[in-house]
Amino acid sequence: MIHATAIIHPGAVLAPDVSVGAYSMIGEHVRVGAGTTIANHVCISGRTTIGQGNRIFSFCALGGEPQDKKYRGQDTALEIGNDNTIREFCTFNIGTVEDTGVTRLGHRNWMMAYVHLAHDCQVGNDTIFANNASLAGHATVGDWAIMGGFSGVHQFCRVGEHSFIGISAVVTQDVPPYVTVAGNPTTPYGINSEGLKRRGLPPQDIAAIKQAYRKLYRSGLSLEDARQEIALIAAEFPCVQILLDFLSGSQRGIMR
Repeated sequence: MIHATAIIHPGAVLAPDVSVGAYSMIGEHVRVGAGTTIANHVCISGRTTIGQGNRIFSFCALGGEPQDKKYRGQDTALEIGNDNTIREFCTFNIGTVEDTGVTRLGHRNWMMAYVHLAHDCQVGNDTIFANNASLAGHATVGDWAIMGGFSGVHQFCRVGEHSFIGISAVVTQDVPPYVTVAGNPTTPYGINSEGLKRRGLPPQDIAAIKQAYRKLYRSGLSLEDARQEIALIAAEFPCVQILLDFLSGSQRGIMR
Protein backbone atom coordinates (compact mmCIF):
# COMPACT_ATOMS: atom_id res chain seq x y z
CA MET A 1 0.00 0.00 0.00
CA ILE A 2 3.02 2.32 0.45
CA HIS A 3 5.15 2.86 -2.66
CA ALA A 4 8.86 2.27 -2.14
CA THR A 5 9.74 5.82 -3.20
CA ALA A 6 7.31 7.51 -0.77
CA ILE A 7 8.94 9.30 2.17
CA ILE A 8 6.95 8.97 5.38
CA HIS A 9 8.25 10.38 8.65
CA PRO A 10 8.42 7.77 11.44
CA GLY A 11 6.23 10.00 13.59
CA ALA A 12 3.36 10.05 11.09
CA VAL A 13 0.35 7.86 11.94
CA LEU A 14 -1.40 6.16 9.02
CA ALA A 15 -4.22 3.64 9.28
CA PRO A 16 -3.13 0.18 8.07
CA ASP A 17 -5.09 0.35 4.82
CA VAL A 18 -3.96 3.83 3.73
CA SER A 19 -2.26 3.80 0.32
CA VAL A 20 0.49 6.25 -0.63
CA GLY A 21 1.74 6.69 -4.19
CA ALA A 22 5.20 7.20 -5.61
CA TYR A 23 7.33 10.14 -4.46
CA SER A 24 4.78 11.41 -1.97
CA MET A 25 6.02 12.96 1.29
CA ILE A 26 4.20 12.79 4.62
CA GLY A 27 5.43 14.77 7.62
CA GLU A 28 5.96 13.99 11.28
CA HIS A 29 2.68 15.35 12.67
CA VAL A 30 0.32 13.97 10.01
CA ARG A 31 -2.53 11.63 10.91
CA VAL A 32 -4.45 9.78 8.15
CA GLY A 33 -7.60 7.71 8.68
CA ALA A 34 -8.71 4.38 7.28
CA GLY A 35 -9.52 3.96 3.61
CA THR A 36 -7.81 7.16 2.46
CA THR A 37 -5.82 7.01 -0.76
CA ILE A 38 -2.92 9.38 -1.45
CA ALA A 39 -1.69 9.49 -5.03
CA ASN A 40 1.84 10.09 -6.31
CA HIS A 41 3.73 13.37 -5.76
CA VAL A 42 1.58 14.56 -2.85
CA CYS A 43 3.08 16.60 0.01
CA ILE A 44 1.28 16.51 3.37
CA SER A 45 3.00 18.49 6.12
CA GLY A 46 2.27 20.43 9.29
CA ARG A 47 -0.08 19.28 12.03
CA THR A 48 -2.56 17.79 9.59
CA THR A 49 -5.34 15.37 10.45
CA ILE A 50 -7.13 13.59 7.60
CA GLY A 51 -10.18 11.42 8.23
CA GLN A 52 -11.46 8.28 6.58
CA GLY A 53 -12.23 7.48 2.98
CA ASN A 54 -10.64 10.52 1.38
CA ARG A 55 -9.19 10.49 -2.14
CA ILE A 56 -6.21 12.82 -2.55
CA PHE A 57 -4.91 13.17 -6.10
CA SER A 58 -1.46 14.01 -7.46
CA PHE A 59 0.53 17.18 -6.71
CA CYS A 60 -1.58 18.37 -3.79
CA ALA A 61 0.16 20.32 -1.01
CA LEU A 62 -1.76 20.00 2.25
CA GLY A 63 -0.80 21.44 5.63
CA GLY A 64 1.72 24.00 4.42
CA GLU A 65 2.50 27.19 6.30
CA PRO A 66 -0.06 30.01 5.92
CA GLN A 67 0.65 32.71 3.39
CA ASP A 68 0.66 35.27 6.17
CA LYS A 69 3.67 37.46 6.97
CA LYS A 70 2.71 37.42 10.66
CA TYR A 71 3.17 33.66 10.92
CA ARG A 72 6.15 32.72 13.09
CA GLY A 73 5.99 28.94 13.15
CA GLN A 74 3.25 28.62 15.75
CA ASP A 75 1.68 25.22 16.39
CA THR A 76 -1.46 25.46 14.25
CA ALA A 77 -3.31 22.84 12.25
CA LEU A 78 -5.31 21.61 9.26
CA GLU A 79 -8.26 19.25 9.78
CA ILE A 80 -9.89 17.34 6.92
CA GLY A 81 -12.97 15.19 7.53
CA ASN A 82 -14.21 12.04 5.82
CA ASP A 83 -15.05 11.03 2.25
CA ASN A 84 -13.67 14.11 0.52
CA THR A 85 -12.39 14.14 -3.05
CA ILE A 86 -9.37 16.44 -3.39
CA ARG A 87 -8.20 16.70 -6.98
CA GLU A 88 -4.85 17.65 -8.48
CA PHE A 89 -2.77 20.65 -7.31
CA CYS A 90 -5.00 21.66 -4.38
CA THR A 91 -3.31 23.72 -1.65
CA PHE A 92 -4.74 23.82 1.90
CA ASN A 93 -2.81 25.80 4.56
CA ILE A 94 -2.75 25.45 8.33
CA GLY A 95 -4.34 28.11 10.55
CA THR A 96 -2.90 31.04 12.49
CA VAL A 97 -2.98 32.10 16.13
CA GLU A 98 -4.83 35.27 15.14
CA ASP A 99 -7.93 33.08 14.58
CA THR A 100 -8.98 29.60 15.70
CA GLY A 101 -5.58 28.21 14.72
CA VAL A 102 -7.23 25.53 12.58
CA THR A 103 -8.21 25.40 8.91
CA ARG A 104 -11.10 22.94 8.51
CA LEU A 105 -12.68 21.01 5.66
CA GLY A 106 -15.72 18.93 6.60
CA HIS A 107 -17.13 15.77 5.02
CA ARG A 108 -18.10 14.66 1.50
CA ASN A 109 -16.73 17.74 -0.24
CA TRP A 110 -15.78 17.71 -3.93
CA MET A 111 -12.68 19.86 -4.42
CA MET A 112 -11.60 20.11 -8.06
CA ALA A 113 -8.12 20.93 -9.36
CA TYR A 114 -6.15 23.94 -8.08
CA VAL A 115 -8.55 24.78 -5.23
CA HIS A 116 -6.91 26.92 -2.53
CA LEU A 117 -8.01 27.07 1.12
CA ALA A 118 -6.06 29.76 2.94
CA HIS A 119 -5.34 29.85 6.67
CA ASP A 120 -8.24 29.62 9.13
CA CYS A 121 -10.89 28.92 6.49
CA GLN A 122 -13.87 26.88 7.63
CA VAL A 123 -15.63 24.78 4.99
CA GLY A 124 -18.68 22.69 5.84
CA ASN A 125 -20.03 19.50 4.29
CA ASP A 126 -21.19 18.48 0.81
CA THR A 127 -19.77 21.52 -0.96
CA ILE A 128 -18.47 21.68 -4.53
CA PHE A 129 -15.45 23.81 -5.42
CA ALA A 130 -14.87 23.93 -9.17
CA ASN A 131 -11.41 24.31 -10.70
CA ASN A 132 -9.33 27.21 -9.36
CA ALA A 133 -11.86 28.34 -6.76
CA SER A 134 -10.00 30.08 -3.93
CA LEU A 135 -10.70 31.25 -0.39
CA ALA A 136 -8.66 33.97 1.27
CA GLY A 137 -7.88 33.76 4.98
CA HIS A 138 -10.63 33.43 7.60
CA ALA A 139 -13.37 32.80 4.99
CA THR A 140 -16.31 30.53 5.81
CA VAL A 141 -18.34 28.38 3.42
CA GLY A 142 -21.53 26.65 4.58
CA ASP A 143 -22.91 23.21 3.77
CA TRP A 144 -23.99 22.44 0.19
CA ALA A 145 -22.55 25.68 -1.21
CA ILE A 146 -21.16 25.60 -4.77
CA MET A 147 -18.14 27.66 -5.83
CA GLY A 148 -17.84 28.15 -9.59
CA GLY A 149 -14.57 27.87 -11.48
CA PHE A 150 -12.06 30.68 -10.91
CA SER A 151 -14.27 32.25 -8.23
CA GLY A 152 -12.69 33.88 -5.22
CA VAL A 153 -13.74 34.87 -1.71
CA HIS A 154 -12.21 37.85 0.14
CA GLN A 155 -10.81 37.31 3.63
CA PHE A 156 -13.35 37.22 6.49
CA CYS A 157 -16.27 36.78 4.06
CA ARG A 158 -18.97 34.18 4.65
CA VAL A 159 -20.70 32.11 1.98
CA GLY A 160 -23.98 30.73 3.28
CA GLU A 161 -25.48 27.27 3.06
CA HIS A 162 -26.97 26.18 -0.28
CA SER A 163 -25.65 29.29 -2.06
CA PHE A 164 -24.20 29.30 -5.57
CA ILE A 165 -21.20 31.40 -6.63
CA GLY A 166 -20.96 31.78 -10.40
CA ILE A 167 -17.87 31.29 -12.54
CA SER A 168 -15.15 33.92 -11.99
CA ALA A 169 -17.26 35.77 -9.40
CA VAL A 170 -15.33 37.73 -6.77
CA VAL A 171 -17.05 37.71 -3.37
CA THR A 172 -16.15 40.78 -1.28
CA GLN A 173 -19.16 40.68 1.07
CA ASP A 174 -21.15 37.93 2.73
CA VAL A 175 -23.40 35.84 0.46
CA PRO A 176 -26.51 34.76 2.40
CA PRO A 177 -27.79 31.17 2.38
CA TYR A 178 -29.73 30.04 -0.69
CA VAL A 179 -28.59 33.02 -2.81
CA THR A 180 -27.03 32.82 -6.29
CA VAL A 181 -24.45 35.47 -7.19
CA ALA A 182 -22.58 35.95 -10.45
CA GLY A 183 -21.09 38.50 -12.82
CA ASN A 184 -18.50 41.25 -12.58
CA PRO A 185 -19.15 43.13 -10.37
CA THR A 186 -20.72 40.22 -8.51
CA THR A 187 -24.49 40.65 -8.17
CA PRO A 188 -27.31 38.58 -6.59
CA TYR A 189 -29.50 36.77 -9.15
CA GLY A 190 -32.19 35.08 -7.08
CA ILE A 191 -32.03 31.87 -5.08
CA ASN A 192 -30.40 28.55 -5.90
CA SER A 193 -33.79 26.98 -6.59
CA GLU A 194 -32.48 24.16 -8.78
CA GLY A 195 -30.04 23.07 -6.09
CA LEU A 196 -32.80 23.14 -3.46
CA LYS A 197 -35.05 21.00 -5.65
CA ARG A 198 -32.27 18.44 -6.10
CA ARG A 199 -31.84 18.27 -2.32
CA GLY A 200 -35.53 17.50 -1.85
CA LEU A 201 -36.85 20.71 -0.31
CA PRO A 202 -40.64 20.86 -0.60
CA PRO A 203 -42.11 23.44 -3.01
CA GLN A 204 -43.65 25.41 -0.15
CA ASP A 205 -40.25 25.82 1.51
CA ILE A 206 -38.67 27.00 -1.73
CA ALA A 207 -41.54 29.48 -2.19
CA ALA A 208 -40.93 30.81 1.34
CA ILE A 209 -37.21 31.22 0.65
CA LYS A 210 -38.06 33.13 -2.56
CA GLN A 211 -40.37 35.38 -0.54
CA ALA A 212 -37.59 36.06 1.96
CA TYR A 213 -35.20 36.82 -0.90
CA ARG A 214 -37.61 39.40 -2.28
CA LYS A 215 -37.82 41.07 1.13
CA LEU A 216 -34.03 41.28 1.29
CA TYR A 217 -33.28 42.27 -2.30
CA ARG A 218 -36.37 43.56 -4.10
CA SER A 219 -38.43 45.46 -1.54
CA GLY A 220 -36.24 48.54 -1.06
CA LEU A 221 -36.20 47.93 2.70
CA SER A 222 -33.19 48.62 4.88
CA LEU A 223 -31.36 45.55 6.13
CA GLU A 224 -32.89 45.83 9.58
CA ASP A 225 -36.41 46.28 8.23
CA ALA A 226 -35.89 43.35 5.87
CA ARG A 227 -34.76 41.21 8.81
CA GLN A 228 -38.00 41.99 10.64
CA GLU A 229 -40.05 40.96 7.62
CA ILE A 230 -38.00 37.79 7.13
CA ALA A 231 -38.52 36.92 10.80
CA LEU A 232 -42.28 36.75 10.16
CA ILE A 233 -41.70 34.26 7.35
CA ALA A 234 -39.24 32.24 9.46
CA ALA A 235 -41.87 31.87 12.19
CA GLU A 236 -43.91 29.75 9.78
CA PHE A 237 -41.09 28.19 7.72
CA PRO A 238 -38.05 27.05 9.78
CA CYS A 239 -35.91 26.77 6.61
CA VAL A 240 -35.88 30.58 6.47
CA GLN A 241 -34.40 30.81 9.98
CA ILE A 242 -30.99 29.89 8.50
CA LEU A 243 -31.15 33.03 6.37
CA LEU A 244 -32.34 35.17 9.25
CA ASP A 245 -29.55 34.02 11.57
CA PHE A 246 -26.94 34.63 8.88
CA LEU A 247 -27.85 38.31 8.54
CA SER A 248 -26.41 39.05 11.97
CA GLY A 249 -22.74 39.36 12.90
CA SER A 250 -21.22 40.17 9.53
CA GLN A 251 -17.68 41.61 9.42
CA ARG A 252 -17.75 42.46 5.71
CA GLY A 253 -21.40 43.38 5.24
CA ILE A 254 -24.13 41.57 3.29
CA MET A 255 -23.91 41.50 -0.51
CA ARG A 256 -27.01 43.33 -1.74
